[in-house]
Amino acid sequence: MFRPQCSGETQRFTSGRSSHMKFSAGRHALIKNTHKKTMTSSVNGRVLDEDMDNQIVQAVCVEDGIGVVSGSIGMSDFSDEILLSILCYVSTSDLVNNVSRTCRKLHTLCYDKTLLTTVTLSEEYTADDGAIRQVLKHLSNHVQSLSLSGCYWLSGSTIDRLIRCRSLVRLDLSGCRVTSLRLSRLLSSLPLLRSLAFDVSPGFDSAQLSGEARDSLSRLSELRQTVLTPSYGVVPCCSSLFSLQLQLDILDVTREGTSMCCQLMMGQSSVPHYQQLEEFTACLAPGEVNQTLLLLYLAVFSVRVPERLRSFLVSVPGPNPAHWPAASSLAHSLVQHGDLEALQLPRSWLDATSLGRVLLSNAPKHLNFSRCPTLRQTVIQSLTGTGVRDSTRLVSLNLSGIGHTSNYPECSRARGEEELVAEAMSRLVICCPNLSHLNLLHTHYHHDNAHTPGLEANTHLCTSLSKLTHLRSLALPACALSDGSHTPSPSPSPSSLLLGLRKPSRVGLQTYRPGSGDSLPREGTSGLGTLLAGCPCLEVLEITGPGFISALPRLEPCARVCVDQRTCVNARGVGDAHVAALRGSGAAEADAGGAAGVLKGTGLVQVAEHCRDLQALSLANLGSLKTWNYSAALLDTLRNCTQLTQLRLEQPYLVCNGAFWEALSCCSRLRRLCLISRNGTFHPAAVVTFMECCRDVMVCHMFLGGTLVACRTLQKTLLDRFSVERPALSVVIYPLLHEDLPLVIRDMPLPLLDQLTLFQSRVAQAPPSSQLGHQRAKRQLANQSPSSPW
Repeated sequence: MFRPQCSGETQRFTSGRSSHMKFSAGRHALIKNTHKKTMTSSVNGRVLDEDMDNQIVQAVCVEDGIGVVSGSIGMSDFSDEILLSILCYVSTSDLVNNVSRTCRKLHTLCYDKTLLTTVTLSEEYTADDGAIRQVLKHLSNHVQSLSLSGCYWLSGSTIDRLIRCRSLVRLDLSGCRVTSLRLSRLLSSLPLLRSLAFDVSPGFDSAQLSGEARDSLSRLSELRQTVLTPSYGVVPCCSSLFSLQLQLDILDVTREGTSMCCQLMMGQSSVPHYQQLEEFTACLAPGEVNQTLLLLYLAVFSVRVPERLRSFLVSVPGPNPAHWPAASSLAHSLVQHGDLEALQLPRSWLDATSLGRVLLSNAPKHLNFSRCPTLRQTVIQSLTGTGVRDSTRLVSLNLSGIGHTSNYPECSRARGEEELVAEAMSRLVICCPNLSHLNLLHTHYHHDNAHTPGLEANTHLCTSLSKLTHLRSLALPACALSDGSHTPSPSPSPSSLLLGLRKPSRVGLQTYRPGSGDSLPREGTSGLGTLLAGCPCLEVLEITGPGFISALPRLEPCARVCVDQRTCVNARGVGDAHVAALRGSGAAEADAGGAAGVLKGTGLVQVAEHCRDLQALSLANLGSLKTWNYSAALLDTLRNCTQLTQLRLEQPYLVCNGAFWEALSCCSRLRRLCLISRNGTFHPAAVVTFMECCRDVMVCHMFLGGTLVACRTLQKTLLDRFSVERPALSVVIYPLLHEDLPLVIRDMPLPLLDQLTLFQSRVAQAPPSSQLGHQRAKRQLANQSPSSPW
């Protein structure tokens, strides 16, 4: 998987993403200069500087017909609107703890309501408990929407400080340690709360919630629960929900080795009711317990389907999704009301006929039928014909197939279900011109140079997709990038009868040499070039080989034994030249997994040389699986990635020797690292030296070869040496093929598993932005604050 993020010289302030990168670079200069000030006055007990002109001064040259006139402009000459536009890209922690102490004017602007009404402290790895407490102390009278999602290192006493933020309307505590008693105290102190997100951890007991807490829950309109133990959580207490989002991540076996069951839920509080529900989302991890728990949450649908339901998204992995008897009632309700916005169902819940009726009566904006090969043709026919009321409203579509075909017997019967037809895809692009997110992974597309009636000659899939000018994220099979121009097989000759007996000539792999990447051939990449040229808004591009299997997948059980990838003929031709073509794209993220055609890795070097601001890089099973043939090129790539913040590297044979860690030390801004290899080796002393050089590394996950003793020793060394100065440090080093690996993974922070460690596609998995939730959030904040900028 290859994920570059570029912000080179061609970036301008006209787009939000480019502006963010530009201002991020200026942010460090602004904070750095706060230490160079003259103390002259005091505000709120702190000595501040009133003369900003002495802080940051920029020379300005005005050229005329006579000569050059030199002058200076200080920050005091900027209007408040310009300064607020700059400060909105600075983290809240830096605003409160650094920038606000610079001068009187910046102190006033840093506490402007437009900056502090909505605060996000998610993944502020450098902020310890003391820094977060200081921020919460200053924001208690201002903040209305607060996100601490992913702050797994915060202590319970820091979470208790949220009691002072009595104006909170939206609160996100996903990934934080919240007990039932602590949640009860929080809810009792937040009377205006309307949106809540938290984790239901083992030991959670809803009976410990106080009466005030239950009253606060009864007023919630949005709830997002990450359920880690069989429980309803607080859903039965929420009688006014408009949106319910569930993530069920429960293992089938307890830590003691006993089977997990949901029978204990029968004695809990009353079954949840969803009278006003508009959005229901459930994302399940693999396991039978999660499917059983989902059916308990959906038990009410068998009695009465909510009339206002406009979004129903259920993702159930595995070859045998549990049968839901109320699926037909849901389909009948969706047909009757006709105001569906988003839909995702397991492949066994609806047949093609029922799905066709649902699509005919609605005009959805998001459709996700991943892992449903039998329904793909129904969806395409409905969108390209008259089977949808208005197909132009569709902005997100997921038609990805099944990657682990060995676990799905029906896939071996008809491979044609995984084939993409050029004519059908071309009509899909014409009928859905506003598509912004499209996922076609784990399918096959083999370009045919023959003329197809009704289409232009030689119409390639990439050529058709290039007409989607609004496309922002795209996931394609590797064979879709091939131009299909391979030489035909020669006719049988007498000498060919001896091919099985004659010893073939040995052809060696060319050795990588620095500077040899510029001579890469360009043939075979015209389809990718056309796609990148026609989609100027493309930010995310995922390219995965049809047979790619990750050793640590998100939606499948971990692969105990890595089988060889079985790639199609066209996918083998996607390699270094195609990776090099990405250097000219404006994509913020690009993934490539299972690209067997990568031989020397010269394309990676070219991308790193042209994208000096590369921030995220992820490689998975490139080239041959029996050797690491692009190791030398990868070292040169890492030396050029001085702005890299995240690296995920997965390869069966990784050699993490001293040279590897020395090259990785050039990435001085690296924050998150994940290495996965069943036969990989590592050098403990070199790892410690790397951690000393890269002081910002907060996540170090290594699943390689080696003994359990060696892995535990290195993990303990890193934790003992660096955990004091890095409070958010997460170090997990464990043998990849060890039988206790699932128990180790269950103890890791779930946000890190989703975002870094476990492999999964992120294109068109969820609605790009819930229109109902976005409008509701605006309405909630506006009702609580008449002077709100919304």
